[in-house]
Amino acid sequence: MQSAKAKDKKKNRQSKAKGEGGGGGDADDFDAWMKSRQLVKPDDQLDLTDAELAEEVTKVLTPTNTNVLRNLVVYNFKLGEFVLAPIPGNTVTLISFPGNSLHVDSEEARFQVEECEEIGYPLPMPNYAVVEQRETVMEGEEEGEGEDDEKDDGGAKPAADAGEEEEAEEEEEEEGKTEGEQATEGEPAGDDDEQTGARPVVPVSGKKKKLINQFNYCERATLTYVNPRRNVDTQTIPPPRSQFGANVLQWTIYDSYNEDYAEQQKAGAVAARRPTAKQNFKKKTAYAEQLNRKYLRCWQILERMINQNIFDDISNDYRYWEDPADEYRDGEGNLLPLWKFQYEKTKKMNVTELTFNPSYYDLFAVCYGSHDFLKQHNEGYLCLFTVKNPAYPDYIIQTDCGVMCCDIHPNYPFLVVLGLYDGNVCVYDLRDGCKAPMYVSRGVKCKHAECVWQIKWGPDMADGEINFYSVSSDGCVFSWILMQNKLWVTTMITLYIENDIADGPDGTKVTLRTGGSCVQFHPTNTTVYLVGTEIGLIYKCSTLFSSKYLMTYDAHNMSVYRIDYNRFDTNIFVSCSGDWRVKVWEDMRPDPLFIFDLGSAVGDVKWAPYSSTVFAAVTTEGKVHVFDLNVNKYQPICVQAVVPKRKNKLTRLAFNEKLPFIIVGDEKGVTTSLKLSPNLRLMVKPPKKQLYLDQLTLQNAKLEKLLSLVRELPEGAQAPDAATTVNT
Repeated sequence: MQSAKAKDKKKNRQSKAKGEGGGGGDADDFDAWMKSRQLVKPDDQLDLTDAELAEEVTKVLTPTNTNVLRNLVVYNFKLGEFVLAPIPGNTVTLISFPGNSLHVDSEEARFQVEECEEIGYPLPMPNYAVVEQRETVMEGEEEGEGEDDEKDDGGAKPAADAGEEEEAEEEEEEEGKTEGEQATEGEPAGDDDEQTGARPVVPVSGKKKKLINQFNYCERATLTYVNPRRNVDTQTIPPPRSQFGANVLQWTIYDSYNEDYAEQQKAGAVAARRPTAKQNFKKKTAYAEQLNRKYLRCWQILERMINQNIFDDISNDYRYWEDPADEYRDGEGNLLPLWKFQYEKTKKMNVTELTFNPSYYDLFAVCYGSHDFLKQHNEGYLCLFTVKNPAYPDYIIQTDCGVMCCDIHPNYPFLVVLGLYDGNVCVYDLRDGCKAPMYVSRGVKCKHAECVWQIKWGPDMADGEINFYSVSSDGCVFSWILMQNKLWVTTMITLYIENDIADGPDGTKVTLRTGGSCVQFHPTNTTVYLVGTEIGLIYKCSTLFSSKYLMTYDAHNMSVYRIDYNRFDTNIFVSCSGDWRVKVWEDMRPDPLFIFDLGSAVGDVKWAPYSSTVFAAVTTEGKVHVFDLNVNKYQPICVQAVVPKRKNKLTRLAFNEKLPFIIVGDEKGVTTSLKLSPNLRLMVKPPKKQLYLDQLTLQNAKLEKLLSLVRELPEGAQAPDAATTVNT
């Protein structure tokens, strides 16, 4: 029935189309069509003859780009000559973007279909069955129009709602989908000729699987089943209850506390009886360390014995040698070289400081760093040597930069303070080992801005705290206090140059300051100290206030390297400088008492601990100069070269407090010990009528007699008070 309705509608449409197309068109339409197609001639068009119009003009289009350079050359480094550069192509890419679509017949598409395992390989041909079937049905309908009309009139059921065009269109769209049903319905109504006249329908295969990409995908959602809730209640048996009443007294509380304490003690005793693995390991480690210390002590004693046997002749000279030639040399002496102390890792470093331990006279500290600012090492060392074992130091402390100075505490000989090249200070306790410092300065504001040149222990504070002082090239003198867990720093004084004001970049007046190079405290008055500067001035300062200099000495023309007080008369001190001079000063006198020119820069100067008129100095020529002002006020009584002056220089000097020998350090990291001959350590003989006088009184009298010859003032003259104010 449906097929009959569709055929009637198609016939009506075809006949209507033929009727409309069979008649002739209107003449007005033809004229309008011709009028719209007339040629329009511009006014400025050229008029050409027939011959000119018939002439053929040949134009050739070539893909050659005339704007491209074809003789461009580049240099080939491999061939060593110029070669032609490749000609660029004529294709210009205007737009290009990557895609993700795949062609159905491509290899990658076939590979994806194989991975799905739903369609076999090779791929079937594209499914055109629906389109072909529709065309076949249309042809069959046209061929059997008459038969269909008869069959529809004779045996087919009347169609319902045949005049509705919407239903007919829907039926035509559903024709391809329900083709099997249409063929089945048409068998009883149609004829055998209709089936033989139509083309065979191509069988439709299953739905083709689409390839999944970003343009073709599906999304599915699933809602899970929600289990119904169920409430379960359980009733338990209530705990038993009882009532208790009692009177709480003081003795009851006391007894209960005692019982609880006794139980805790028993539990602790049981736990203590069962040591843990950590406790066992700690005990074994402590026991091993104790054994190692005992073994190390034994090996040190054995090493000292071997070295004393090896250097037996030097050991005898160290104790008993007396130069008999001094009896025949009037006012002259010499130095006997003894041991040389050096460490393997400090051969290329300078000896920057030498100091003896105040409690152990045969133990001394040697600092290793560099005085050359352009050749600084990445590490520094402090080694403590003893004359009993010159082969190897007893204590070794390693730092991250050069050690420029050190000092050993006079009351606590195990405390050593170091001043480093980077401006930091650190304190070591020799009893706890030398691996980590006990105190170290940290932070930008808790350190010097430049190299620390000298460091000194100060007297203990009123509450027993230990402190020390340091001076640096940044022009500051700091006071450091050893607190419980840190270093407390205070600025004692800033070294400003008096009456030296310069214009700043913005026109303001700026007071210049100088860098400090050395510091020395008064032996008896611990609140007074002397500071040597890099411009040659010596400032006398006080720890009680920092607004004034007690005295300013115009000492040298170059940097002051060292200052040392006399051991017998604390008003006398000596200074040395890079201007080749050594000067002896008296307190509160602006002019020096003695001036000695040594011919080269003087690195260090020290007063002898056994004589009030003997001092020694070392120079960059590698010589040691020993002076005795009581013997000769103009020349040294001993000048002896210790190292060759062209290859080495002497830097530091130190006197031993009990035995008559000195130690000197050089730029090669070697410390040499030298024994003084008898003429260099003469003692004052008391008069026959004053044999009861001790050596201290005799030394003071000898020095006072000497100074009286050089410090006489004109009649009525007085030493001026030269205290100046420090501009801050």
